[in-house]
Amino acid sequence: MKPSPPVVLCLSGHDPTGGAGIQADIETVSRLGCHPSSVITALTVQDTLNVREVLPQHAEAFLEQALTVLRDMPPAAIKIGLLGSVEIAHAVHELLESAVGLPVVLDPILAAGGGANLANEMLIEALRRKLIPRATVLTPNSPEARKLAGMEDLDDCGRALLAFGCPNVLLTGAHENDGDVVNHLYRASGVKTYRWPRLPGSYHGSGCTLASAVAALLAGGRDIERAVSEAQDFTWQALNNGFRLGGGQRLPNRLYSVR
Repeated sequence: MKPSPPVVLCLSGHDPTGGAGIQADIETVSRLGCHPSSVITALTVQDTLNVREVLPQHAEAFLEQALTVLRDMPPAAIKIGLLGSVEIAHAVHELLESAVGLPVVLDPILAAGGGANLANEMLIEALRRKLIPRATVLTPNSPEARKLAGMEDLDDCGRALLAFGCPNVLLTGAHENDGDVVNHLYRASGVKTYRWPRLPGSYHGSGCTLASAVAALLAGGRDIERAVSEAQDFTWQALNNGFRLGGGQRLPNRLYSVR
């Protein structure tokens, strides 16, 4: 009998396009050899152009679902994506009290690729105070890092996010104007820089793919630097093999074949 795969508990919103959110988590985690257990934080009304509405789940129901699966199928890592409400953020914080010692990857989703705002100031403050200090790896893009840290310079932002209590901040630079995409991993021991060829166009669900890849690789036993490096490579390959189905952003192909 084959050994059971590591479980990754994914807490994310549902994206009907299949490009981002819980489907991105499920595809990525499965593709990287783990089993995804999933609890929906919010339903959304969205397409590949933008998010039109977020419909958060009732916080008590969310927490009951998450605790039930946590007790039955102990995860090797937890991935947190779209929250949708400050109440859900507090419920996630309560859940993490029952999961001390597990790697937690937090993708602090504050806005949609199309520009829609997905987090008010109360939710941003809950991220700063409740969830970032509990995360093992934080994966903000540059606009999210600036909003969370309240600073403009990205190096200052990376160090400020470390000061919030998260020991590993992978700050991604796809939104910047550099020729390549330049990502930085901030740790107390220093900063590691990664460069990736910039692909044409924009992609719906790239951040979800990256964060869930980091979570799956940590669940599989990688150390932080190896998990972060391999997750970036996986995400770049998924984008490079992506496709366009709707009228907006391209979708990552997380099930691409390795040749």
